[in-house]
Amino acid sequence: MEQIYTIPVNEAFDLVLEKKECGCPFCVLYRRLQEDELDIILGASMMEPDIRIKTNEQGFCHTHYGMMLGRKRMLGIGLILESHLDEVRRKLDGPVVLGNKRAAAISALGELERDCYVCGRISRNLNAMISTAVYLWESDPDFRKKFEGAPYFCLPHYRAMIDYASKKMPKRIYADFYDVSHGIEERYLGELRGDVSWFCKKFDYRYDEEPWYNSKDSVQRTIKFLSGDPKGE
Repeated sequence: MEQIYTIPVNEAFDLVLEKKECGCPFCVLYRRLQEDELDIILGASMMEPDIRIKTNEQGFCHTHYGMMLGRKRMLGIGLILESHLDEVRRKLDGPVVLGNKRAAAISALGELERDCYVCGRISRNLNAMISTAVYLWESDPDFRKKFEGAPYFCLPHYRAMIDYASKKMPKRIYADFYDVSHGIEERYLGELRGDVSWFCKKFDYRYDEEPWYNSKDSVQRTIKFLSGDPKGE
C-alpha cells in the first residue's frame, strides 16, 4: 500500500518512465524540492524565528541567491539579508572573545562560504527520498519495474544511492540491486560515449554529409549525467 512519503518518489520514476528526456529521477526530485524550498523561504516562513536564526547563520549559495532574485520578491529577500548581514559582521570581526580573532574570523567566513540554508534542506530531504527508493525496490515489485525503466541516474545520485543501499540492504539483495543499477548506468554510458564520439567526428569535413543521428545535444546530456541537472536545463 502506497504511503504519503513514497508518493513523490513513485511520481518521479513514473515521469522519467513516460518522458525519457527528464533523465535522472533523483534530479527530478531535486528540482521539485528546490522549487518548494525557495517558495517556502520567501513566503510566510521567512518570519518564523527558528528559520530566521538558521538563515541568519547559514545564508545561501550563489546559485540560490540568483534563483531567489529571479522570483522578484525583493522585500522578502531584503528582510532576510538585513538580519543575515548582522551575522556576517560578527563573523567578520571574529566570533570569539579570547584567542586568535583573526584566525577565528577566517574559519567562520570559510564556513559561511561553504554553507547554504536551501542546499542543506534539499540534501536532507533528498537523502530521505533516496532511502525511500531503495526501500521500495526491496519491497514493491511494481516499483522495481519502474526502477529498471529509468533512463539513467546522474553519477552523484547514483553514488549516493549505491552507497546507501550497500549499508542498508542484505548482501544478497544488494547484489541484485547493484547489478540492475550498474546495468542502467553502463547502458547509458555506452550510448553517451557513442553519441559524443560521433559529435566530435561531425567537425571533420569528411563527415559533412553524414547525419548527426542522436549526437547534437550529446555534450549537454553528458554534463547532466556527470554532474546532475539541478535546474532542468
